[in-house]
Amino acid sequence: MIDLLRALRTHATYGRRLAAFVPALILADLFYGFHSFTLECMAFLATWLVFDFIAEWMTRLLGSKGRDRQVTMS
Repeated sequence: MIDLLRALRTHATYGRRLAAFVPALILADLFYGFHSFTLECMAFLATWLVFDFIAEWMTRLLGSKGRDRQVTMS
């Protein structure tokens, strides 16, 4: 397990995954109360997945706008 965590730290995507993990964890802690660990865990993982998709989409959207500006300014 520690080797997996060390490998994750070396990748640039580690920070992006953590940026989606923290709000998903807070949202799950505040609002999910299914009285079942399995349901809460699945809901948390689904929330994390959605937040991760949103973060990736925003990164691509902002990245493509930055490239468009560089091309037009050259």
